[in-house]
Amino acid sequence: MTKAIKVLAAGSLRRAWAPLCEAFLAQTGIKVVTEFGPAGLLRERIEKGEKTDLFASANTTHPLALQQHGKALSVETFCGNSLCVTARKGPDLEKLNWLSVLLDPRFRLATSTPLSDPSGDYTWKMFEQIERRHPDAGAILRNKALRLVGGENSAKVPEGKLAAEWLICTGQADVFIGYTSYATLLRENDELEVFNIPADYNVRASYALATCTGKAKPLADFILSETGQHILQNAGFCGKHAVMPD
Repeated sequence: MTKAIKVLAAGSLRRAWAPLCEAFLAQTGIKVVTEFGPAGLLRERIEKGEKTDLFASANTTHPLALQQHGKALSVETFCGNSLCVTARKGPDLEKLNWLSVLLDPRFRLATSTPLSDPSGDYTWKMFEQIERRHPDAGAILRNKALRLVGGENSAKVPEGKLAAEWLICTGQADVFIGYTSYATLLRENDELEVFNIPADYNVRASYALATCTGKAKPLADFILSETGQHILQNAGFCGKHAVMPD
């Protein structure tokens, strides 16, 4: 019997990963054992010698770095994501759009941690795009952003909770910038308001697989197959070649 495939995967993939692995097991009889975490921190663990068969990252940078250092056999983009803004619902949000919510000094803005977590990197890229259109606005956002999740010393988001939901509903922040793949679930919470970010401000997140051992190739192939792509899209991700939505 084939031994289980070991995977280190970005935390934002958690919702899609269980149905992916269940479908892969049903098709092949091979089990997948997965540990989730911020992709930057997972890459560091692999670079320091931790063995894994497959690394699923929320960006292409970390897998390509592993390949460059001889720790990945191949790297392939497998799905996409983008950013959205979640805020505490209330009368203060009336007549505000996504950008005015971010800039409003009444609201505490939380983000993930750049360098450790690609979500933080994408958020900082968006701040750069805001700065180009609205001088000083990007700098204001960088200065006010509280990097509350995704870092080496960040508090761990409780099992079964989304970062935006947990931070806002426990009073640690009023606004959070995170992935659009969570938007449908977040909108089910009556305490939260989710704002889409227009495509000309948004950042396309490209997720990539680093196949570290030959044993992981059947799983990588399955994720890239029509079945795997359909499961990812059902979980709120866009396809590997899809254009970012408006």
